[in-house]
Amino acid sequence: MTDIKLQVPVMADVVAKGETPEYLYWVGCAGAFDDRYQKVARAFAKILNHLGVTYAVLGKEESCTGDAAKRAGNEMLFQMQAMQNIEILNGYEVKKIICTCPHCYNTLKNEYPELGGNYDVINYTVFLDEMIRTGKLDLGNNPFKGETITYHDPCYLGRGNDIYDAPRNVVKAVFGEVKEMKRARSFALCCGAGGAQMFKEAEKGDKEVNIERTEEVMDTKVDKVASACPFCMTMLTDGIKLKNQEESLQNLDVAEIIEKALEL
Repeated sequence: MTDIKLQVPVMADVVAKGETPEYLYWVGCAGAFDDRYQKVARAFAKILNHLGVTYAVLGKEESCTGDAAKRAGNEMLFQMQAMQNIEILNGYEVKKIICTCPHCYNTLKNEYPELGGNYDVINYTVFLDEMIRTGKLDLGNNPFKGETITYHDPCYLGRGNDIYDAPRNVVKAVFGEVKEMKRARSFALCCGAGGAQMFKEAEKGDKEVNIERTEEVMDTKVDKVASACPFCMTMLTDGIKLKNQEESLQNLDVAEIIEKALEL
């Protein structure tokens, strides 16, 4: 994170002061290395700072959760990555983890326990929804007045972990309404990048999955499409570019919507 105005506490520094943050923010590979998703990580960190909750990131101590290795069939590499992370997390006595990536969320929540990593893992859309419902986040400003939006369900968030309402509630808190695509919620179409598909060449076929999904977004005739996953953001953004819709359609992460509403 290069924003000089943004102060993000690092777990090693916080613990060295004798403090124990309530949350560990798991940034994920995309939040650390992808230029586009770094903006989402910054947006969420700004929101955490705005809320005044105590949190920290692992910084250079954070490694990949091993999701991609496991989906690609390399169980040994997954377990090596997982055990390394669990050793660090347990060393800091981490109890609560917030994730902005559904793939990190799914792996930490559902696959780390059998390896000794037992944590209260929270998806950031659920966290934001709770903050709004309890009045801790006051969204009095609507910078998107007059604009319409749809929401794309990430597979690992929706079908994988049954989180459908929280991200919609967050988007509705700003936009007032979410225009649903013809395939939504448990019937939503994958962006085409999950299951380690992000890291391999496309197979033969008539159309890329992300183009099909982008066309479904376009069918809703909205100004914005909200997403809650780095893979989905990459695929939708590419689809928007390939369909030459950059002037009329924008992909924003749920955290970015709240960041703009709060004028952070």
